Amino acid sequence: MAEAHQAVGFQFTVTPDGIDLHLSREVLKHIYLSGVTSWIKRAIRFKNGILTGVYPASPSSWLIAVIAIMSTMYARIDPSLGMIDTIKRTLPRHWGRTVLSAILFATGLWLSLILMLRYILKALLSYHAWIFESHGKMSFCTKLWLSLVKMFSGRRPLLYSFQASLPRLPVPSVDDTITRYLESVRPLLDDEQYNQMEVVANDFKRDEAPKLQKYLILKSWWATNYVSDWWEEYIYLRGRSPIMVNSNFYAMDLLYVIPTHRQAARAGNVVHAMLQYRRKLERGEHAPLRALGVVPMCSYQMERMFNTTRIPDFVQHLSDRKHLVVYHKGRFFKVWLYYGGRHLWPSELETQFQRILDDTTEPQPGELKLAALTAGNRVPWARSRLKYFSQGVNKASLEAIETSAFFLTLDDEAHGYDPDKLRSLDLYAKSLLHGKCYDRWFDKSFTLIAYKNGKLGVNAEHSWADAPIVGHMWEYVLATDCFHLGYTEEGHCKGDINKGLPPTAKLQWDIPLEVWLLMCLGSKIADDVDFHGCLFDEFGKGLIKKSRTSPDAFIQLALQLAQFRDKGEFCLTYEASMTRMFREGRTETVRSCTIESTAFVRAMQDKNTKQSAQRLDLFRKAADKHQNMYRLAMTGSGIDRHLFCLYIMSKYLNIDSPFLKQVLSEPWRLSTSQTPQQQLNMVDINKFPRYVGAGGGFGPVADDGYGVSYIIVGENLITFHISSKFSSPETDSYRFGQNIRQAMLDIRALFDQNDKKEM
Repeated sequence: MAEAHQAVGFQFTVTPDGIDLHLSREVLKHIYLSGVTSWIKRAIRFKNGILTGVYPASPSSWLIAVIAIMSTMYARIDPSLGMIDTIKRTLPRHWGRTVLSAILFATGLWLSLILMLRYILKALLSYHAWIFESHGKMSFCTKLWLSLVKMFSGRRPLLYSFQASLPRLPVPSVDDTITRYLESVRPLLDDEQYNQMEVVANDFKRDEAPKLQKYLILKSWWATNYVSDWWEEYIYLRGRSPIMVNSNFYAMDLLYVIPTHRQAARAGNVVHAMLQYRRKLERGEHAPLRALGVVPMCSYQMERMFNTTRIPDFVQHLSDRKHLVVYHKGRFFKVWLYYGGRHLWPSELETQFQRILDDTTEPQPGELKLAALTAGNRVPWARSRLKYFSQGVNKASLEAIETSAFFLTLDDEAHGYDPDKLRSLDLYAKSLLHGKCYDRWFDKSFTLIAYKNGKLGVNAEHSWADAPIVGHMWEYVLATDCFHLGYTEEGHCKGDINKGLPPTAKLQWDIPLEVWLLMCLGSKIADDVDFHGCLFDEFGKGLIKKSRTSPDAFIQLALQLAQFRDKGEFCLTYEASMTRMFREGRTETVRSCTIESTAFVRAMQDKNTKQSAQRLDLFRKAADKHQNMYRLAMTGSGIDRHLFCLYIMSKYLNIDSPFLKQVLSEPWRLSTSQTPQQQLNMVDINKFPRYVGAGGGFGPVADDGYGVSYIIVGENLITFHISSKFSSPETDSYRFGQNIRQAMLDIRALFDQNDKKEM
């Protein structure tokens, strides 16, 4: 009962002599320290808010401006051209009018200079010709541009320093979009189908498009980004199908290394590292990501990484949540993350998690599979949430989950890559993607999963951000865990054990029978996922670059070759590209199946095409085409987001467009994405080659298609995450993985044969 007494700040007893008051010094001490920490946090946020608000200038530059203006006044020089006297006349009569008017003028001048610097930087960042230059070659114009960007970027930017200087995403012209769209579908349609599509597209361009485009341009002037708000609402939040498998994605742990096999210790270190990351995030102290080390990327998506939940159906983001919720063997526990005004140390978190692992109580009726509600269809979950979770203990417990910093599952299974075990990577991925369908809270911004053998992973909800944002956090956490926090020789977290921590609190539930019936709807989706993880280590980025080819283009063409060999036909292919060089930019689609790529694939399959030089020439043309399309997508000249917004606008204006309906109903039977790595460069993978991540993946987008995520790890490894559905007789993830492997080797053989001829 000692913990219960410690939890009470004061007690009082009414006696005949009056009120006898007993204060708990320990609790009052913690209240005091918590208040001090809160005020320190506010002060730091206020300071960093000012630094971000005046960037690229600094607060000290204001003082310089004031001193400079005051100095000119004492020298009887008026740099304001009479404006100081005008300000002086508007102020009440008192002895300091002259000084005050000079300070006001200097402040106005300083703010004007800040705005001017921002607009100059925004104009510079609107220049994108550099991205279209050949790799390794840089024109004088681009070198000059880079120098100017560095000059106007300031010295020590914070995470959000560049937000006000990022350009808006431009709206492409309808002519360009229609032309590129028709070009993208040409290899997928026969002559008759293409001619019909051309007629429909031209009718749209002539009739409906002008009005829709005008309204879309108007929106682009008013909104920060003309795509992102509609993308989040209509692609994610308005969807009614399950988000498990269909929307959520996952990230894996280090591929080869498990720093400790103690589940509670690994979770303790990683949760502490996440709290460190969150503190820097809230203070804006992370360095902004910059292409070429110079061009800033938008950091908007990072704001909602923690303290965020998707509630049917909107995204709820809170500030500074002080607890997390842990799931273990069907029980939910609330764990406080602060003690005495500070984060819990890793050893303290390990103690708390070990208490949960040692708890042998049984789940309450209906508690075991409660999280399955977030895995199924959104409508039943929304109705149940409103009807059964809006009052009493259910409301309090659900609020504890939805307002937590994030969700942690202490899994009772062991997973991870084991070269001696068949399909170990496949089972690991399936566990991260859907688990048992009831042991991840799929609505949380992310669920951290700690397996009993010490392996980790993350399941992330997609509406609030894209995979590179989660990847940024995950890189920081894994590097901090292994290289900064570390473990004792016995595998425990470093630090003393604090036995005075308050106990974890079990969440209480009163689940009616009607809710129980909704908890088994997600298993069918999970059982249908056919997954294969493919480690391709015959060669990697190093050899591809030696052949003067973009690694991404190389892999995308291998995927086209594998797709054709797998199904005997080409299909509409989606590759995710980012638009974060623009404010609040998210993604754009690169349509990887092109006229050039299909010509190359047909040549590879044509036994009459015996000359490797001819095939290699077609490959280079296809690779150049792909790179150009990727660059267009990155610079705001993609096809699909523009067409998507035109479609949404047509719905608002009640304009029926057969062309837009057809475009948005076309299935993506091959959906691909590259996982970025080394965003932070916290680990030298040349020095520590075993400390590499395994990347992540997602479920299949089409019922009869494949989802392929890949990560280029170092110089000699590429990891593919391939998903499809068992219910489709046309797909087989293992078979497709073997086709990818063979396609990669066949393309490499073209370069080897060409090198032999040149010798």
